[in-house]
Amino acid sequence: MEKFFNPKSVAIIGASHDEEKVGGVILKNIIQYGFKGKIFPVNPKYKELKKYKCYSSISDIPEDIDLAIFIIPAKFIPKILEECGQKGVQHSLIISAGFKEIGPEGIKLEQEILKIAKSFDMRIWGPNCLGLIDTTSNFNASFAGLMPIKGEIALISQSGALCTAILDWSINQGIGFSKVISMGNKADLNESDFLEAVAQDSNTKVIICYLENVVNGKRFIEVATRVSKFKPIVAIKAGVTQAGARAASSHTGSLAGSRIAYETVFKKCGILSVNSVEELFDIASAFVKTPIPNGRKIAILTNAGGVGILTADAIEKSGLYLAELSSETLESLQDFLPPASNFYNPVDILGDAQSDRYEKSLDILLQDKNVNGAIVCFTPQAMSDVEVIAQKINLTQKKYNKTVLGCFMGENSVSKGIKILRDNNVPNYSFPERAVNTFLALSKRFEWLNLPEDKSVVFSVDKDKVEHIINESLSSQKYYLGGIDAKEIMLAYNIKMPEGGLAKSSDEAVLIAEKIGYPVVMKIVSPEIKHKTDVGGVKTGIKSADEIIDIFDLMLYRVKKYYPEAEITGISVEQQIISGREVILGMNVDPQFGPLIMFGLGGIYVEVLKDVSFRVPPISLRDVKEMVAEIKTFELLLGARGEKLSDLEAIYENIFKLAQLALDFPQIIEMDINPLKVGYVGKGAVALDVRLTLKANTR
Repeated sequence: MEKFFNPKSVAIIGASHDEEKVGGVILKNIIQYGFKGKIFPVNPKYKELKKYKCYSSISDIPEDIDLAIFIIPAKFIPKILEECGQKGVQHSLIISAGFKEIGPEGIKLEQEILKIAKSFDMRIWGPNCLGLIDTTSNFNASFAGLMPIKGEIALISQSGALCTAILDWSINQGIGFSKVISMGNKADLNESDFLEAVAQDSNTKVIICYLENVVNGKRFIEVATRVSKFKPIVAIKAGVTQAGARAASSHTGSLAGSRIAYETVFKKCGILSVNSVEELFDIASAFVKTPIPNGRKIAILTNAGGVGILTADAIEKSGLYLAELSSETLESLQDFLPPASNFYNPVDILGDAQSDRYEKSLDILLQDKNVNGAIVCFTPQAMSDVEVIAQKINLTQKKYNKTVLGCFMGENSVSKGIKILRDNNVPNYSFPERAVNTFLALSKRFEWLNLPEDKSVVFSVDKDKVEHIINESLSSQKYYLGGIDAKEIMLAYNIKMPEGGLAKSSDEAVLIAEKIGYPVVMKIVSPEIKHKTDVGGVKTGIKSADEIIDIFDLMLYRVKKYYPEAEITGISVEQQIISGREVILGMNVDPQFGPLIMFGLGGIYVEVLKDVSFRVPPISLRDVKEMVAEIKTFELLLGARGEKLSDLEAIYENIFKLAQLALDFPQIIEMDINPLKVGYVGKGAVALDVRLTLKANTR
């Protein structure tokens, strides 16, 4: 990738003298911002451009070319790309639009240029992109209207227009960039390639991403996990709503993945996910300027009680903690501050506080071993010397390797103080919530970097049996499995199910019930019927043969009334599991990332409550414990109002087995165990109802 960011020679195919055209702007930017390599404009209309000799074709250039930039109509690119390949050009940046984002004709053209590039071992950046900027090599091969400030943030974006808006905004904010990468359609190079490239850049300290989709989900997970171990990645995923997904599809021809899938993958990879561009830069700026905290305990220093309360509220809501100040810290504060001050966290040093109070109070707080970092709040008062206060905060924070975030609230009166903070690497936020959110992100980074090694668990299972059932089902074009087939698959993976069997008649049902013992449950077995209770296809608490006979005929009658065309395999008769808590385990296949494992409270309300969590396998014991504890109703599993603790180990084990099954058999695209009846500690768990969906030809 080095020859993209720091080429020794560049050919600009479609260069122009007209600076209102893309070809003119890119030529101007490359020259104006100090690119030190050789520049070869290519356009048969001109003999010379900007005092550089202009060539009729790439073949006419007498020297080797590191990078070819295309700014010509899409239909002409294949022919000239072929010429580039014959000349030995191995790197092409295609700015031009008119490819897959316009539909079938553009898709065909994009596939053609990719085929040509591969035949010459050439890498393609784009097409349909803003271009690239590298502030270290002073290479601005984009049609952005300006050169960003040199800095340590690498921006990777799937939207070129968003890049230009961010660059324009960043100048006034004093935010600098190492690299700006507009990916475009990602015909060849994609987000994983760019992550690897900026990870190796010594001038990049933090990576921020605007993503609409991911090309290769499995590779992205591998690359992002590796990169995020030594450089923070902060990402915003667009197209998470239905309206957003439609916009993403028309914008770059990409299909946006589900919100849940991306959130789950980001968490797995250590990527910090944000919901706004403002949040993206709040966090990125902090990574550049301040050390990360080694814990979640914050001290608040403020000259306004109300602001201190708002900050404390935000801390508690976020999952951070107000640091409990040591007795030595409290004594030091009481010896120094006015009696009317609040000495406990939040520390309120009163509205008339001058720089000495801020300086000494912050110094005392940062000495406290219970304090992982501080948020320093300031509201402008008539007697406040904002510039001196900012200078004292800077001087104090430099003495300690702790996170200090500013919250200077206001605009005109505090602007000079904010500039002093910013120039001295103290991030400042206009409101407490933004500062707290940033501190949370920094603390998550510390936790990610310090996660202990944790391996996945693999169980001994009968894969051959499952392979046989799946092959038999697919050969008979049977894609929805329930009843006996689903039960056999579960048992092959040692997932317990109730004793019982499939009855074709009421007499068979009675025999099964008497063998396993009453009470029993009867369920209709049909691949077409997914929600059995909705059609009267489930009956519990059956205690006699007479009940079985009556229910058998009535159940068939009801089901045939609702689903006259449904294929009914029979009625299962199973042992009724009475005690325990109902949970749901599930799996569905995301088109980009593969299997997603789900856990939540089970039963008929799961789709209404949506109290579920997800993980991408392979999963570790830590993953499993976290996903179980994440649901809002986790306290019920711990035993609410005197109830016994549920068998959490049995839940963990069954999640592992389900994940193993999902990875072993990509033919399974969806699974539901609902409910999994979980007993009290030591009692295990039993899958009461299971269904699977298969997809043909996945191997």
